[in-house]
Amino acid sequence: MFHKIVSLTLILSTFTTAQNFQLHYEASGDREFFVTTLEMFKPDQYGSTFWFVDMEYAAPGVRGVSLSYWEIARAFTLPINNLSATVQYNDGVADFGSLGQAWLAGINYYLDLGFVALPVDILYRAAQGADSPDFQLTTTWFVPLMDGNIEFSGFFDLWSQDEMGSDEKQIVILGEPQIWYNANEHLSIGTEVEISNNFVVDGMGNLKEGVQALPTIGLRWTF
Repeated sequence: MFHKIVSLTLILSTFTTAQNFQLHYEASGDREFFVTTLEMFKPDQYGSTFWFVDMEYAAPGVRGVSLSYWEIARAFTLPINNLSATVQYNDGVADFGSLGQAWLAGINYYLDLGFVALPVDILYRAAQGADSPDFQLTTTWFVPLMDGNIEFSGFFDLWSQDEMGSDEKQIVILGEPQIWYNANEHLSIGTEVEISNNFVVDGMGNLKEGVQALPTIGLRWTF
């Protein structure tokens, strides 16, 4: 979902190839609308490519698209065990204006903890309009349960950015744990909760204060 503004490098190394379409309904106070996500992960002999496109349908009246956001990440395998180089691009637009471009580059380390594998990105972040460069840390997880009938997945991002109205930097935290029940090889039913700080904005583009927790219910179709 868009609430991955973030990003999400979502390189689910458990999959060989994965493409899916998600339809979520967000019901969080004044945030009641549908969100769609289309994403793809594909490895090759040189590394892997991941991209996703999010759209929120909250425009007044017809409930058309009020926000569109996308990310693309390319990883290049290095001749060092569990290590890759990565280049990423983020961009989007909303009713209140541009979300701003961001270029990211760094390394991805595949951390195998036995019970779960965590691809960890350590990134240099150059965002449009920023006074100085920033950093970003990203990890994702995918844990199959009950013989693969249940999936626990998601991502966690932490990055720095200019604080609005100040010369200081602030830290943004964004995580989206998801639980899916796989009804069959294509259809899944589940939920996610976007947990964040210094990330969610109102209709005017102003940051909401404090920790935000935004749950959804969703359907996923895997191609």
